[in-house]
Amino acid sequence: MEIQWKIIRLELARTPEFPEGSPDHAYLLRLPLNEKGLINEAAVTFHPHLATVRRTWPGEPDQKGYVVRKPNGWAFSYALGDDDDEAVYHLETHPIALGDYVTLTETDGERLPFRVVGLHPDGAIVQEGIGP
Repeated sequence: MEIQWKIIRLELARTPEFPEGSPDHAYLLRLPLNEKGLINEAAVTFHPHLATVRRTWPGEPDQKGYVVRKPNGWAFSYALGDDDDEAVYHLETHPIALGDYVTLTETDGERLPFRVVGLHPDGAIVQEGIGP
């Protein structure tokens, strides 16, 4: 079975600091989604190096890392260890679809809402069950 990976863009949704949201505060994800829009965990297990995240924040260098499965859900991780991980609220049970919202917990504990504004095929098709 072929797994289609997607490129997903998240942009900061409305917050008190940004009442209109902010396209400058964004994440670009590369993930395999199943037909329901959920992360295909088996595909991430076979190809963890493909499940990537890039964080773009004004005035800061981009951070690049991986989308990783934790015991209590998914997280964005930029370095070894848990200190820099950003937890993603209920990503294991909520589908990723255009217009939907995702809540991230920053490393300082602040929870921020992000909106799915882009969802495109990656072009990379990987055979299920075949390792890197």
